[in-house]
Order: sequence, then structure tokens, then C-alpha cells
Amino acid sequence: MLKLHAKSDLQLTTQDREGKMKKRLLVILLMIMVFLSGCWDTKEPERMLYINGIGVDYKDGKYEVHAQIINFANVAKSELPPSNQPQAEVGFATGKTVDEAVFKLYHSIDQTVYWGHFSYLVVSEEVLKNVELSPIIDLFIRYRETRYQIWVYTTTDPVQEVLLVRPVINKAITLSKLGDPENSFKQESFINPIDMRKLIIDMNEPSHEAMIPLIKIMENWKSIDESIKAPVLSGVGVATPNGFKGFIEGDDVRGMQWMSNETKRGQVTFKSDGDEFITVNVEKVKVKVHPVVQAGEVVFDVNVELEGIVSVIQGEVSMDELKKGIMKEVEKEIKTTYEAALKKDIDIYRLSEDLYRKNVKAWKQYHKDGKVELNEDSIRNLKVKVVKLESLRKSIQETIE
Repeated sequence: MLKLHAKSDLQLTTQDREGKMKKRLLVILLMIMVFLSGCWDTKEPERMLYINGIGVDYKDGKYEVHAQIINFANVAKSELPPSNQPQAEVGFATGKTVDEAVFKLYHSIDQTVYWGHFSYLVVSEEVLKNVELSPIIDLFIRYRETRYQIWVYTTTDPVQEVLLVRPVINKAITLSKLGDPENSFKQESFINPIDMRKLIIDMNEPSHEAMIPLIKIMENWKSIDESIKAPVLSGVGVATPNGFKGFIEGDDVRGMQWMSNETKRGQVTFKSDGDEFITVNVEKVKVKVHPVVQAGEVVFDVNVELEGIVSVIQGEVSMDELKKGIMKEVEKEIKTTYEAALKKDIDIYRLSEDLYRKNVKAWKQYHKDGKVELNEDSIRNLKVKVVKLESLRKSIQETIE
């Protein structure tokens, strides 16, 4: 009996220990749950303001920063927000550096600013002419909230005016041409958009020149109540790590789209033999550049292949005549752009990079500061060929004669 009694006491002691252990584990779990239930560093969305666009100007030796803050209450639920409420407001501040101007801007902002939706940066002509881009780029990409896919533009118009432009039919401002350029680029590839990642690459690699899309404000839309201003792509501003080389715009910049494999869609307008204007849509561009070293200098052979669609026909015209007209006009536009850029010492087609990629030994021999010397004869051969031409109709004759 004594042995049984002793065993019973031992069992009770073990059960007590297990019970106490379970209680301790329960207490620890409860404490952990209490700590996990709160996120002290989380900020409520309604207590933050969201940056969509930034404009930087330079006046009287100081930077002027313009910040476009968007109202997500108007854009989060629908692509077409209520028209009676502003989608964005723009504030500005000045400083001896861009960083100082940003911090001065915080003085007048009511809530914490969130930079994770920062979509585009606009720099003025004065910024490109008078200061380096590097400190401005560094400031914005070093925020842990920002991304490298921030679109970059330049303008000769007031920066604040660019940020105050609203999309046509009051579409969500996050889907504007500035904030979402790839969408419209698929339909009309006049100027290639550039983000900060591509800008840094172009600055660092031959020929150390970046083509920044030039935005101008035009009042070319109207509603029942008002005229509407819209941002228009009108050319490129060419920036280098050490300065600014100027703008190429208007008809002088049209050749860029035919020298880029990224082109999705463009148009060519020319006169037929019957003295009628014809427009052809170009749906695909394929460019090959072959650098050649001859007689102690570098020249380039360029082949451009196009695929087009004819949608409108005026007068009698043959397929051969259409192809001939397209090739002649595209070749003319490529040369016009090249010559306009050459006057400003701009390697508009980045021919120096082609030599660097395909013959680095020759590039090391002939480059100066990463760039190969170019002249009017540097493009030795330029061949434009229409490899495919279709009509949206079954024939290429006029519908009504």
C-alpha cells in the first residue's frame, strides 16, 4: 500500500508541473498576441498625402520645387472621378538645394507625405541650362518609397502650369499622358518616354547624352464650359552629365521614331505622283546599325525596315508608288533630324553606343569622352525598305471615285 501511495503522489506532482507549464505557455502566447495586435509604425491612409508629380525650376540662384498632391478619394473608385472636386493641388517652396526646398514645402503640408505613388518629374529649361541633373535625381531615387520608374520630362513653359493640367474629360489624373505615357505611346510613338533608370543608363554610357521628352502646354481642347489645356509632346531636350545641349523639336525630331526598335506606331505623309497627299500608318520598325572603320574614321551603315498599313487612298496610286513615297519620306526625316542634331553636337541616334557595343576596340581608339566624332558623312549608307504594306480594305483604290 505504501508503494502505491508513493506512486500516486509522484503522478500528482507530474500533473501539477504539466499544468503550470501549460499556464505559463498560455500567458506567453497571450503576451505575444497583445504585442502583435498593434502596428505602431503604420499610418492610416486618410492621414497621409500622396505625391503624384514633382516640378523643379531654377530662378535667381535658387531651386523652386512644385509638388502635385492627388486626392485618391476621387480616383480610387473609378477611372472617371467626380468633376466637381479637384483631383490635385500644387504647392511650391524655394531653397538653396532641392532637398531644402522639399523640407520647406513640408512646413505648409497638413499630413505626412507618402512618396510611393510619385509618377513623374518635370524639370524646367533653366534647370537643364544652369545646374546638373545628378543631385536632383539622387534626391528622389534615394527615398526608400520611390522607384526608378519615375518618368522624366522637360519644359519651356512654367513648371507649375504643367502640373496643374488636368486630363481631357477629367479622366483620373494617375492615367494622364505624363503619369502613364506608355499607354498612348502604343498608339502613336512620336517621342520615346524615358524613366529615371533609362536616364541614368543613357548618361553613364556612350555617348553620355539623354533625350528627355519636351512637354509644351497647348489649349487645343474645349468643353461646353471652358477651354482645356493639354500637355503636348513636341520634341526632346538633350542633357549630359556636364550640361545641356539644347532642344530638337517639331519636324526636326521626326526622324527619331524611325531609328528606334521601340517604335510601335507612327505615320508618314507624302505627295503621290498625282500631287495628292497620302498618309500611311507604320506599324513596325526594325533598325540595324553597322559601324565600319575606314580611312582612320568611323562611319555607319544603317538599314531600316518598315511595315505599313494604308487606310486612306486619294487618286490612282500603285503599291510600288506607295512604297517609294514612304521610303523617300522616311529617309528624308532621318537625315533632317541627324543634321539638326549635328549642329548642336548631339549624337541623336546614339551611334557612339553602337560602336561601343559592336567594336569596343575601335571605340577606345576613336572616342573622346565616350563620344565618337560625327559629321555629315558619318552615316555612309542609309537604306530604308518597306518589307510589308497592307490595306485595311480589300483594294487600294478609292471607295468613291
